[in-house]
Amino acid sequence: MTSFQYAAFSPDDETPVFVISVAAELAGMHAQTLRQYDRLGLVTPSRTRGGGRRYSQRDVALLREVQRLSQDEGVSLSGIARILELENEVAALRSRVAELSAELDAVRAASGRVTRVFSVAPSGDVYAARLGERPRHGRSQALVVWNPTRSS
Repeated sequence: MTSFQYAAFSPDDETPVFVISVAAELAGMHAQTLRQYDRLGLVTPSRTRGGGRRYSQRDVALLREVQRLSQDEGVSLSGIARILELENEVAALRSRVAELSAELDAVRAASGRVTRVFSVAPSGDVYAARLGERPRHGRSQALVVWNPTRSS
């Protein structure tokens, strides 16, 4: 559907510098369309003290994406609003995953790397073993290594 990413913008791209007529021209649409998108909450420009709209590069790119979804993909404006909402949610979740991953890495680094080794008897009993040690029960030669840093 869309590969529009908000995170790809630099701080300069967030600076509201364009008046509505310039933003409309850059986005290739009429100023009234920008006002409608603002009313619907699809694009929310900054406001001056006098209430005038100021658009950033990010806003202009978002206007182009809204237009593409509407005209090229045939998505309704309410559908576009939902897509943008979900993209914002995905971006927030990705950011949170990155935070949690960094926190987990820090905890792992602080605690040292520990590998636990267990063996299981045919009866289902679990025995702790030292790294590289073979199980002492029965005829099995199996060695099971559990590494909590690997995902299944």
